[in-house]
Amino acid sequence: MKIAGIDEVGRGPLAGPVVASCVILPDDYKNSKITDSKQISHFRRVQLSQEIQEIAVDYAVAEMDNTVVDEINILQATHKAMVMAIEMLKIKPDFIYIDGNSIPKNMKYKAEAIVKGDTFISQISAASILAKVHRDNWMTDIAHELYPQYNFAKHKGYATREHFDAITKYGICPLHRITFLKKFYNKQIALF
Repeated sequence: MKIAGIDEVGRGPLAGPVVASCVILPDDYKNSKITDSKQISHFRRVQLSQEIQEIAVDYAVAEMDNTVVDEINILQATHKAMVMAIEMLKIKPDFIYIDGNSIPKNMKYKAEAIVKGDTFISQISAASILAKVHRDNWMTDIAHELYPQYNFAKHKGYATREHFDAITKYGICPLHRITFLKKFYNKQIALF
């Protein structure tokens, strides 16, 4: 039976995409170091990401950019990225474990949502790692290169003091999520 795990990263940042990954691991694969990506150092995540890509039966990573997040909301953008990642797989799963508490409405596969599944289901943990490395690389290699004044390479678009200071100084850039910034700046967003 081909079991996939799916997880997302980037639901909370003020800028950049939300990224979902879907991973099918070999039935006999075990690695106790694969756990929730937030609990692993950057260096170790990169190493594990390479290992996962080498040993996975199949995997895919999909992203929804900030304009999609603003247009349809973060939950729907997350679900859309999850479904896209599943559809990108060359080998279709028999069952999917999804990290979280909801299953996308247009899911075509048998699936179960598991809160904190990335801490104890290896397929979800592997997906978490691939998604995190992909998004971090995107924020460093693309976002930071395009808009170095925001220092996206450091905070990855999250709501840090440094990021707010850069927004105050430079205004918003095309990678920012307007709907998220409105929560912090209310009507002042028009000033940017």
